[in-house]
Amino acid sequence: MEEIQIPEYFICPISLQIMKDPVTVLTGITYDRESIEQWFSTTHDMSCPVTKQALPRDNALTPNHTLRRLIQQWCKENATNGVGLIPTPKLTLNKIYVSGLVQDLGVSHLQANALKKLEALALENAQRNRRSMGEAGVAKAMVLFIVRCYKEGAQRNGVLEALRILHHVWSVADDHEVKLIVNGSNDFLESLTWVLGCDPEMDNHAILMKSEAILVMKMAMEVITASQLELLNLEFFKNIVMVSKEKISQEALKSALHVLIEACLLGRNRMKMVESGAIFQLIELELARPERHITELIFNLLANLCGCADGRAQLLKHAGGIALVSKRILRVSPATDDRAVHILSLIAMFSATHEVLLEMLLVGAVSKLCMVMQADCTAHLKKKVRGILRLHSNVWNNQPCIAVYLVTRPR
Repeated sequence: MEEIQIPEYFICPISLQIMKDPVTVLTGITYDRESIEQWFSTTHDMSCPVTKQALPRDNALTPNHTLRRLIQQWCKENATNGVGLIPTPKLTLNKIYVSGLVQDLGVSHLQANALKKLEALALENAQRNRRSMGEAGVAKAMVLFIVRCYKEGAQRNGVLEALRILHHVWSVADDHEVKLIVNGSNDFLESLTWVLGCDPEMDNHAILMKSEAILVMKMAMEVITASQLELLNLEFFKNIVMVSKEKISQEALKSALHVLIEACLLGRNRMKMVESGAIFQLIELELARPERHITELIFNLLANLCGCADGRAQLLKHAGGIALVSKRILRVSPATDDRAVHILSLIAMFSATHEVLLEMLLVGAVSKLCMVMQADCTAHLKKKVRGILRLHSNVWNNQPCIAVYLVTRPR
């Protein structure tokens, strides 16, 4: 087959591929739309990649229709040589149109239709649609809409659609503006807590709402202030723990665990989590043998919660607590090993009654610690394990699994 020579001006300077949607910036250089938009969003460098000239923040990308038609014609002529056809790109979303839909949210008889259209646009697999929606203030509008529904007690009046839109648009919205609203009061966090506590019958609509709400809650937790963390109440944690118990979806479960980890930054929140039944639920989740990343999140949380006496007491109260922690060592990942050993270290230092020490021996925790000393683990982890074994050598030193050099104190 004869080698095909692609015209140089058909090639995007960034991707070095044939352009599908050529657009020209103010410097006169033409790029493929997807490539130049990704350049602006990922590098945060508002300059022309070729000329290095600075471009305005509201830089307009002008479609190069003539070049696109030439590329399409060339692809058509070379289709028999294996060149794929390039379809005509969709029109760029009109910001004025989006702004009109946002305004319609304030008109009761237009609200449902506006939400339906905004949701369809947000779910389209087109990054520039979502960017245009963010720039048109859609994320801000969704936050305010959800808060309004919360205050009016109207869960069924578009909350699901608003959550779904916010989940897809927030990541490319004006984060500063949305952050100001979220940080301005606790209304938004209370709204999400309200959604997570909805409909105990768990019909399909409620399941979908909870799933979207926990995904948005994860995003909100990344921007809330320390003072807002302090105001999280017991109801908040009970609802988050309930989401993990209901196993709505893997993504929702991971988000719930991430929310709890973020909240753990404040010590008093750990007490509230323990009171909400988080320890028992985390152990039950892990007993179901979830995927590795979920196990790592669970052990991260357990290690944090065992930092308080009530947390350790709850773990010890569960019949499978110590056994589960020890069983996961050397079976999941180095991160899990580190957190599991940390949990056993906290128990050994602060909760080691004679009964607890015997249980650690009977369920294989002591044997597993000895295995860590012989495995290819970090020096830091082995040091921590050696400290646990030496700390209770008077109870465990007659056991054949413990080498003398591990429990003998240096002279």
